[in-house]
Amino acid sequence: MRLGVLDVGSNTVHLLVVDAHRGAHPTPMHSEKTVMRLVERIDAGDELDKKAADELVLAVAEARDAARRLGCEEIMAFATSAIRDAVNAGEVLARVAEETGIELRVLTGEQEARLTFLAVRRWFGWSAGRLLVLDIGGGSLEVAMGVDEEPDLAESLPLGAGRLTRTRFDHDPPTRSEVVSTTVWLGDQLGELADHVAALGTPDRVVATSKTFRSLARLTGAAPSSAGPRVSRVLTHAGLRQLISFISRMSSDDLAQLEGVSTSRAHQLVAGALVAESTMRALSLESLEICPWALREGVILQRLDHSDGTDQTALLTGRRRDG
Repeated sequence: MRLGVLDVGSNTVHLLVVDAHRGAHPTPMHSEKTVMRLVERIDAGDELDKKAADELVLAVAEARDAARRLGCEEIMAFATSAIRDAVNAGEVLARVAEETGIELRVLTGEQEARLTFLAVRRWFGWSAGRLLVLDIGGGSLEVAMGVDEEPDLAESLPLGAGRLTRTRFDHDPPTRSEVVSTTVWLGDQLGELADHVAALGTPDRVVATSKTFRSLARLTGAAPSSAGPRVSRVLTHAGLRQLISFISRMSSDDLAQLEGVSTSRAHQLVAGALVAESTMRALSLESLEICPWALREGVILQRLDHSDGTDQTALLTGRRRDG
């Protein structure tokens, strides 16, 4: 079965095409992205602006055409934090469906956390024991923890790298006072989450996903992406703190020149690093492992689990319409 996964995220519209069937490892066949930074295009009235909506329609249509050209039998289309938080989300989604034939399903933050946890559990297997999973996106931070494929804890906080860059920083690079005040503020925001995690006991394995964590790990010495997905990659709290003292004094243009940092996300790197460091500190984590699978793989795996025709009410499938 060839599946297309269309992820309308806070930073990009990402199409992932995989060949997969139940019980097998999904094989990536094609990947393409359109940078949109939707999380930074929410106006003062919490609406997605018209130009962004126009570009979103175009990006979804192009992804649809690519998926069809590549022979996808099904397109699973979903949107995350930026669309979820826009007060005009219904209007934008209706327009996307009408003009492209793709129905975007909006995930809740809890669904994001649960699906990402499923992907990490499948990657590491049952031997990983009690897993604690962290994921920093453009608009939100997802945290999940548990011993099964369904986590006991699944929470989402509005602490994404793009959101904090827009709301907490007025300068590039941020001033020292902006960095300090944001760090203190993050500590306050993460207190309740820390209590919830502590109540579940000590994790056997701590894992992080997302581009933000991958970039931070690379900048602290982890293997490059060219080494392949199965190479062990670790991010330590000590290494992250040293990295922040370095990158917080660099402009986004300079950060974009660093290996492992994409041009489109360079301006969010400092905010993402502060979220990562504050989360590790709040949860008393000395290190974490990087997992190559995340939300998109979770969506694929859940779809395959229901490929025998069982109840699919929890699936997030944007079906193609004729025309």
